[in-house]
Amino acid sequence: QVQLVESGGGLVQAGGSLRLSCAASEIINNFNGMGWYRQAPGKQRDLVATITSGGTIKYGDPVKGRFTISRDNAKNTVYLQMTSLKPEDTAVYSCYADVPHRIIGSMRYWGQGTQVSVSS
Repeated sequence: QVQLVESGGGLVQAGGSLRLSCAASEIINNFNGMGWYRQAPGKQRDLVATITSGGTIKYGDPVKGRFTISRDNAKNTVYLQMTSLKPEDTAVYSCYADVPHRIIGSMRYWGQGTQVSVSS
């Protein structure tokens, strides 16, 4: 079982920045991909950003141009740099990892989530 631990969430004013970290218990270079979703109270979980093992990066439309996903293979960690934060960015941010699986091909693991709150 792969363990993912998020950190870096907190309270920030609109226009500010936060950097989230997702540390994995295994070598992330072996993963098919990693990324971030977010979920606000009463709302569905939406894509924030993804990065594949090959380095392909995609962002959800609401964060494009403001958020940056990156990877540090030496630390088995994926980061989400968030800038120009807006109140509508307030949500629980969860890290995921798609891990090769012998039977089903790929298994998605989730971290526990970290709260990001943006005040106006």
